[in-house]
Amino acid sequence: MNRTIAAIAFLVFAGFVGILVVAVPSPDLIAVSVLTVGLAFYDLLTSSGRRN
Repeated sequence: MNRTIAAIAFLVFAGFVGILVVAVPSPDLIAVSVLTVGLAFYDLLTSSGRRN
């Protein structure tokens, strides 16, 4: 359940950043947005995994 909620939150965040990039197509903003979404995705994969 926690992983599902985290995935939904990530999709909402990525959607917001995507809208921002489309509205303001600056190369610097695109680079920072890709880095930010990449780090958030990495955090999603590493922190919401299964606990033993």
